[in-house]
Amino acid sequence: MARAAVVGAGMTKFGVHDTPLQELFGEAAFDAVDDAGVEMRDLDAIYFGNAMSGQAENDTHLGPKVASHIGAAGLPVQRFEDACATSANAFKNAVQAVEGGTHDAVLVGGVERCTPETGKDTPEMTRIFASASHRQYEQPAGLTFPGVFALLTKRHMHEYGTTEEQLASVAVKNHSHGRLNPRAHFGKETTVEEVLDGPVVADPFRLMDCCPFSDGASAVVVVSDDLADSYDAPVDVTGIGHATDVTPIGDKATPHVTQAARDAASEAYEQAGITADDVDFAEVHDCFTGAEVMASEAIGLVPDGEGGTYAAEGRTSLGGDRPINPSGGLKAKGHPIGATGTAQVVELTEQLRGTVGDRQVEGADTAAAHNLGGDAATTVVSVMEARS
Repeated sequence: MARAAVVGAGMTKFGVHDTPLQELFGEAAFDAVDDAGVEMRDLDAIYFGNAMSGQAENDTHLGPKVASHIGAAGLPVQRFEDACATSANAFKNAVQAVEGGTHDAVLVGGVERCTPETGKDTPEMTRIFASASHRQYEQPAGLTFPGVFALLTKRHMHEYGTTEEQLASVAVKNHSHGRLNPRAHFGKETTVEEVLDGPVVADPFRLMDCCPFSDGASAVVVVSDDLADSYDAPVDVTGIGHATDVTPIGDKATPHVTQAARDAASEAYEQAGITADDVDFAEVHDCFTGAEVMASEAIGLVPDGEGGTYAAEGRTSLGGDRPINPSGGLKAKGHPIGATGTAQVVELTEQLRGTVGDRQVEGADTAAAHNLGGDAATTVVSVMEARS
């Protein structure tokens, strides 16, 4: 049963932008409301995600700034911050708001600038990203997120025999998909050999195992199920799960299984009345190649321990039986933190409408988005279905 519906979707190209945050968000927001065929005055609220602008650009209190820029001053604007799961959490709350009758139509999305255009270089942005790790137990040791996910992935390799070649195949697959996405940060294909020849960032990850810092924005218009049929091409939101896991990572009982993702997926599937077998494709949070392997297993698309094998065999590629990240994922599409969650929702919406061209997942009726934050300590899983 539908909980809400997405009736408009928009996003910028992900990459390097010198555009101020509110203008960058405005580009995606205007695209979303135009796609929905509504005016700003038709909206009841804005649910907005941004994670790092206070540290990266000395720019806070963004709610009224973005509302003013898009001509929506006067509307209530709620800002969310949940590390990389920021706008997925905003989306969850928007869905709940329209489902519960608080609002009828909500603009929800996010924006981030993470490249040197912010005035911060890569080491400084890496430090800012690491503020999402544990302040007492991880940050003083100098642990940053390549190291966090390297540790999780090494444990997965120990438990299941996952190989560096299999990890590299994830990067190859996502770059191949990204080549078909005109809004992706990277449109260049790569090979397993090129990935394995790259410099080590944090063992077992080499440079091409890691997603880029990106700038960008994404937005969707969410309306109540009762109103959805009055719009063109609505896509139903049938389930959303949200869970957290213990942090720091040293306290996780089974770090290689990303328990929050399993709990969130279970909740989302139960709400939607489906199982993982009903999911035709998924967008998952592949901040590192190992993260995709673990996510594919955690949300049930792939049996435990076989995420690397499925990727290496082409089963998670377009045309495979379990396609994952047809957008190119964070690895190739890019990762502007506050925009990533709703960018996944944009991809699901456009895929389920059948409007993405060469990267279309054939026959897709049901899809899932998996967006995590921090050291896999926060996860939101959303299920969306084409309206029959």
